[in-house]
Amino acid sequence: MRHSAIVIFLGIACLPCAKSETPTFHRDVERILQARCQTCHRPGEAAPMSLLSYADARPWAKSIKTAVLSRKMPPWFADREVGHFGNDRTLPKNEIDTLVNWVDGGAPEGNAKDAPKPLEFVQGWGVGTPDAVYEMAQPFEVPANGVVDYQWVVIPLGFKQDRWIRAIELRPGNRQVVHHIGAFLRMGGSKWLADAPPGVAVPKAPGGSEAGMSNGIVGEYVPGLVGKTFPEGTAMLLPAGSDIVLQLHYTPNGKAASDRSKIGLYFAPGPPKQRFLTLGVATLDFTIPPNTPATQVVAKTTFGSDVRLLYLQPHMHLRGKSFEFKATYPDGREEALLRVPQYDFNWQLRYELAGNKVLPAGTTITATAVFDNSANNPRNPNPNVEVRNGEQSSDEMMVGIIHVAIPLDLDMRRLLRRAAAVYESSPKNVDSKASSGGAQDRQ
Repeated sequence: MRHSAIVIFLGIACLPCAKSETPTFHRDVERILQARCQTCHRPGEAAPMSLLSYADARPWAKSIKTAVLSRKMPPWFADREVGHFGNDRTLPKNEIDTLVNWVDGGAPEGNAKDAPKPLEFVQGWGVGTPDAVYEMAQPFEVPANGVVDYQWVVIPLGFKQDRWIRAIELRPGNRQVVHHIGAFLRMGGSKWLADAPPGVAVPKAPGGSEAGMSNGIVGEYVPGLVGKTFPEGTAMLLPAGSDIVLQLHYTPNGKAASDRSKIGLYFAPGPPKQRFLTLGVATLDFTIPPNTPATQVVAKTTFGSDVRLLYLQPHMHLRGKSFEFKATYPDGREEALLRVPQYDFNWQLRYELAGNKVLPAGTTITATAVFDNSANNPRNPNPNVEVRNGEQSSDEMMVGIIHVAIPLDLDMRRLLRRAAAVYESSPKNVDSKASSGGAQDRQ
């Protein structure tokens, strides 16, 4: 009896001595990279290196460990205590532990028989093979240096009847010099850029923003975003006779370059249950004083009908510090929808709301942006100047992009109340911790 008790005790005492098995690339790591990283980390995409194979990933092992421990990768900037998002890229602790243990264990490859089936990607596209591709008729030559005005390209669609699209993807021809692309709808008969040759880049006309003459936003490419597939049961309307106008922002990098960007459209089989729309809660009327660490700018809009809220997307430039979307319901109740306490100009993400978020008629959306125009902002081009709205990265923008779904028969005149008067700008210096909800410590 005594002998048996001693054996059991010794067995329990040795349990902590057992070593956990070191993760291997094919058995443990490759699946995580497929689920979290390979959309961008593959040839032809935005990321600087590929992570498709062991040979690709092994030289970056220590960098992978550093990036996941600091939560720099995958990029995700939403305050975890506000809202729920279906595309949350945050790595769970067990996946971080697997990657770290793999690196600390010497980053072994393991047995190739343990590897998951490779993901299948369409070369040159993130969403899949488009039903129709529209490309600039001729390339735009980007100089080695200097500032390039926004370029505008009219892309004729040639639709003889209304068409619905279920997805859209904008692809830069040269990611080294294309900072972003905006796609705007131009209805038939519009005088906007009426004299512009189709498919050819032309600079902006003096006075005002051409985007304000459009009939809506169709899509966009910015760092961090892949193509956009609309939620099930929704689609975007492209009316007969309409065109798409591209807005291209080029950033010279010291070497002359050429770009020929394109659009991929993915057609829906027919009219959807709901219409997909992209709107902006924005203001052009603001001034950011020099040498100020936290200037707040607010914009509001009120819905005149029920809408289903799908995505939220902050947009600022290099002085952007934090951004928040808030809903104020008709009964006076307030709800924070998204809070980004540390905005990153290099990763402008789209936050996709989980579940079915319906905003009743009378709901006001408030977008609050905070800008850091001080020397403590390492990205600040010049903290000693007053900054206003403008198109270049050295200027600023305050745009809260919201994506909604509405009934097909909704009169668009009812969608927004006082649409021309809903934007309010109230710049003021605010305490930096309060401006981001005190959430820095939770990131």
